[in-house]
Amino acid sequence: MRWLMIGLLLLLLFFQYQLWLGEGGLAKKLTLEREVAEQEAQNETLRQRNQTLVSEVVDLKEGVESIEERARTDLGMIKEGETFFMVVEPEDQ
Repeated sequence: MRWLMIGLLLLLLFFQYQLWLGEGGLAKKLTLEREVAEQEAQNETLRQRNQTLVSEVVDLKEGVESIEERARTDLGMIKEGETFFMVVEPEDQ
C-alpha cells in the first residue's frame, strides 16, 4: 500500500510538472498569448496605415486637387499667373 501511495504521488508530481513547466504547459500558453497580443497590435497599426494608403490612392486616381496639391508641396510647382514669394528667416546669431 505504501509503494502504491508513493507511486501515485510521483505520478501526480510528474503531471503537475508537465502542466506548469512542460512543453505545451501553462507557461508556454502565456507566452503565446502575449505574442499573439503583440502581433494583433502590430497588425492593427499596419491595417490603419494600409487604409490611409488606400484612401490616398483613391484620392489620387479620382481627384485633380490632390495631384495639384502634391505637385505644389513636393515639387514646388506654381500655377500660371501666380506669383511665388519665398520668405527667408534670418539666422539667429
